Amino acid sequence: MSELLARIERLNEIGIALSAERNTGRLLELIMMGAKSLTHADGGSLYFLKQGQLSFEIISNDSLNIQMGGTSGNEITFPSISLSLDGKDNHANVVSHCVLTGKTINIDDAYCEDGFDFTGTRDFDTLTGYRTRSILTFPLRDHEKETIGVLQLINAQDPESGEVINFSAIDQQLAESLASQAAVTLTQRRLIAELQVLFESFIKMIAGAIDDKSPYTGGHCRRIPVLTMMIAEAANNAESGPLKDFHITDEDRYELETAAWLHDCGKVVTPEYVMDKSTKLETIFDRIQILEIKIEVLIRDAEITYLRATIDSDGSKKKLTLLKRQYEDRCQQYRDDLAFLRKINIGGEFMSNEDITRVSDLAGYSWIDLNGEIRPLVSEDELKNLSIRRGTLNDSERKIINNHIVATIKMLESLPFPKHLKNVPEFAGGHHEKMDGSGYPKGLHRNEMSVQARIMAVADIFEALTATDRPYKKGKTLSECLKIMGYMKIDQHIDPDIFDIFVKQKIYLDYANEYLDPEQIDQIDESAIPGFSEGN
Repeated sequence: MSELLARIERLNEIGIALSAERNTGRLLELIMMGAKSLTHADGGSLYFLKQGQLSFEIISNDSLNIQMGGTSGNEITFPSISLSLDGKDNHANVVSHCVLTGKTINIDDAYCEDGFDFTGTRDFDTLTGYRTRSILTFPLRDHEKETIGVLQLINAQDPESGEVINFSAIDQQLAESLASQAAVTLTQRRLIAELQVLFESFIKMIAGAIDDKSPYTGGHCRRIPVLTMMIAEAANNAESGPLKDFHITDEDRYELETAAWLHDCGKVVTPEYVMDKSTKLETIFDRIQILEIKIEVLIRDAEITYLRATIDSDGSKKKLTLLKRQYEDRCQQYRDDLAFLRKINIGGEFMSNEDITRVSDLAGYSWIDLNGEIRPLVSEDELKNLSIRRGTLNDSERKIINNHIVATIKMLESLPFPKHLKNVPEFAGGHHEKMDGSGYPKGLHRNEMSVQARIMAVADIFEALTATDRPYKKGKTLSECLKIMGYMKIDQHIDPDIFDIFVKQKIYLDYANEYLDPEQIDQIDESAIPGFSEGN
């Protein structure tokens, strides 16, 4: 009785250990070692059922000093066992029979057992000098009573003499109890793994949908996680400097990478006409075409005026020459104005005060529509958009774009993230903040942000500067990007320590070799990067 109580206590200890173990390899070993210890078995095998095949997951034999699978590092080379042979259920093999019938099989001596094919067992014994006698085979069933695998124990031993004996009824009950606990734990691990795969696929699907939503940001959400993790690893490996105490675990890495994948999820609410606005006048289409038509009308009106004036003139050569010169000068002015409008509509260069004044002057032009009404050449809305000093977005559109980060934070904070992902909203929501508090949406200062959020901010800026798929600019070279970011460091817009690591460890070059066009990768003189050489 005392021995039985001790074995039951051991069963409870194993059950507790199983529920606490997170590593699948060690979990399999716990199941095997626990089953052997409860039944005093010399050896055993654990199989998983996958698509009609029983594959070996772990093999253990104390007498032969064999440990394969699990965390042993020794590969299992034995073939899988099929549940069917020649189109019929395979009842010849004891483990497949166990799965097909769902019953525990307790064999006293494999060499004297009828009904099963133990040819492979005999061959193994002949090869190794072993003698297989007692065998206990039982199914592993999940919470839905579905068989997920088989545990087979070999050669029960007398605890005192070491002699091989039969597996007793108590051995069988204890082993089946352990199998039940093991199956639940394995199923739990499998479900957790499947949910994790589902979660990761879901967030990548969201990121892909955002990239696909706009032809001008394709790949942004896929590149940011790569660059973010490159910078994070460099910071983690820092042995000196301000970041030497920054260290991340595998869980931290997973949390940060998840945040990087979701950092722009709020763009699902951003209208395409704003996200894809490639010129100042673009809405559903580029309204520069309307201005072209209006100016074409002005040119034709000028021609009509010229022809009428020639008819009404006195016909003198001097008068006709003057009228023609006035007509040609006016047409040339219109063409120059149109070329100017086309140029500033692109939004690639900073608008000077002179350009703003010229746009305002053009708004004073008028033309006559089909109804005979006098209309301004440049409407009020067109004037507002053409007067954008940098880029293609006006103030209201920029607010819409900036609101994507507010939407991102709102969406992420509404999700019930588990404990190991609780910082995802903070990491993802801070990539537009600046170290001096002038960023958005919360105006956070550097000391109010995690290192991970500051890393993402650097990654987002560098990716945006180098991207070649933006509608209003071409991708910048490495030297141009590092110069811009150097000034951003000086102006306290990006974290100085992370930028220094970014340059020192040449993360910019590793990323460039993988993702940038060859013509963007130019020679870098790090000593010439603003703010970098001074702080190192």
